[in-house]
Amino acid sequence: MTETVEHLRDFNYYKLNSNVTQVLAEYIWIDGTGERMRSKTKVYPTPITQLSDLEWWTYDGSSTEQANTKWSEIYLKPVVFVKDPFRGDPHKLVLCETYLPDKKTPARYNFRWIANEIMEKAKDYKPWFGIEQEYFLLKRTGTTHIWPLGWPTGGFPYPQGRYYCSIGERNNFGRALSEAHLRACLNAGIKIAGVNAEVAPSQWEFQIGIAEGIEIGDHLWLARYILERLGEEFGIDINYDPKPILGDWNGSGAHTNYSDIKTRGEGGYKYIVNELMPLLSNTHKEVLKLYGANNEKRLTGHHETSSYDQFSWGDGSRGGSIRVPVVTKELGAGYLEDRRPAANIDPYLVSAVIVDIALLNSTYVNQLKQLLVQSAKPLA
Repeated sequence: MTETVEHLRDFNYYKLNSNVTQVLAEYIWIDGTGERMRSKTKVYPTPITQLSDLEWWTYDGSSTEQANTKWSEIYLKPVVFVKDPFRGDPHKLVLCETYLPDKKTPARYNFRWIANEIMEKAKDYKPWFGIEQEYFLLKRTGTTHIWPLGWPTGGFPYPQGRYYCSIGERNNFGRALSEAHLRACLNAGIKIAGVNAEVAPSQWEFQIGIAEGIEIGDHLWLARYILERLGEEFGIDINYDPKPILGDWNGSGAHTNYSDIKTRGEGGYKYIVNELMPLLSNTHKEVLKLYGANNEKRLTGHHETSSYDQFSWGDGSRGGSIRVPVVTKELGAGYLEDRRPAANIDPYLVSAVIVDIALLNSTYVNQLKQLLVQSAKPLA
């Protein structure tokens, strides 16, 4: 590796004494960028064993691009908690929804509430998801200059071909962070399914799933949080841009695998081909608005992507909008992979719109788009 990667485990932690009985709850939320997270710690005097043990809390929304200074209070509503892999038991990571002071109106980029509404309406169909989250590892020089880990500073490495699922110091950059992330997610109780080095050098992937309904969004956001925290310790920036390096280098996606009781049941393959594909084709242009910012730079028809403007699918095809795995065809039932989502997606939006199209007659598509447009507007 061309740079030194510092593994700074516990770099600013002091171990708690055995007589400390308080529980530390790290409240986590999505900020006003829609892509990044914030967190802060609340000390509880007693153990946290259920969601009702966690209180609503507030923060300064004017400092997270979610409110102005004259009306800055934003509420945090705990919705799910897991073990804190950094502080250990009995401490918790607490994922929250965000609300305006009336405690009813969702704050900017809170899409979990609408995703949960959709998932509840479709729960009898048991929608299952697996998301393949790709990302780049970047090293920072000073406060502004960043470049992929292991790349010559300001230059380029050998062409792609030797890095996917690679081993060896000359090919693999960042395995220590990826492995730490896998273990931390498992320790936390996150539904992580695996990790691997990706096609571009210093590009990695982790998979979340199988997760049912709203759980896919919850666990992906928590896994991202853990990865960012580990990045602090390693001195590495985590990048989810769909095309961080222009040229003959792969971009980063969040391929979303989907199934329900109809696709997994008898005749599921025919159902996917004859019923789901037309629905997905007809809504192609609409859903792309929910599939990540700047995704057109990635969906070029090259580097294992489909065309941004044209829907396509194929059995085992990694050049189409949708890939139907060969095992699904062989078994006559199973799942499909939507390869269009970018790495910087909000998984609540993507999972919700897929369920809406597949199971709810596209009832919510326009509302989901409107909510995203509204969140992107500058603050008044």
